Amino acid sequence: MGRLDGKVALISGAGRGQGAEHARRFVAEGARVVLGDILDAEGRALAATLGAEAHYLHLDVTSEADWATAVATTVDLYGRLDTLVNNAGILRVGGLTDTSVEDYLQVVGVNQLGCFLGMRSVVGALKAAGGGSIINTSSIHGLQGVPGIISYVATKFAIRGMTKAAALELGHAGIRVNSIHPGAIDTAMIRGGDLLDVDQNGLFDQLPIPRVGTTADVAHLMVFLASDESSYCTGGEFVVDGGSICGPVPAGTADA
Repeated sequence: MGRLDGKVALISGAGRGQGAEHARRFVAEGARVVLGDILDAEGRALAATLGAEAHYLHLDVTSEADWATAVATTVDLYGRLDTLVNNAGILRVGGLTDTSVEDYLQVVGVNQLGCFLGMRSVVGALKAAGGGSIINTSSIHGLQGVPGIISYVATKFAIRGMTKAAALELGHAGIRVNSIHPGAIDTAMIRGGDLLDVDQNGLFDQLPIPRVGTTADVAHLMVFLASDESSYCTGGEFVVDGGSICGPVPAGTADA
């Protein structure tokens, strides 16, 4: 018996990386899943491996029309919607003085506006199902600043605030809204072309848990928040970062 038996989920940014792992885990735990992304080839290929319990559709998270279609398709296919995972996101490197308005607004569009549109689009369907769960992907950089990626930091802080506002507005309708805050997770976003052959664990050996995170680490948390096990959790900030937000391990501590 799966932890998500009978649940229906819509996951944005599900074509690869964290979103793809969430889709695989949700199906393994008994859910039926609609995968949304703009990476059509990757998304269709993943859905095909997951069988009848999964369906892929094109979803540009900055488009109200795409969100409306995604929600309607989910309900038409599976009869209900219980969970939204707002996972789609992009990263643009640039500090305060060298980030263009165009680049800044592109990140805001996908990360922040996309999250807002996703939440707004599913409220009716979640109410019709008797309640449900919205899970918004923020970052540890939505909890603490970091130089050099100002647009990303801004959007991840915004997601944190929107999550709390939505939790207050939707709680009496039986809709829980929580944010997750991953640290460095071994995906294409953090590797990039120059890091493909780098030992990722070596870059994070000063963390309390001295390794890079995996998509499975995040998916475990997603399953919990989508399941009835988290029925008393809303407006929460769930961190999965190997302890990086605590700071580096002092020299000699690991051997104490």
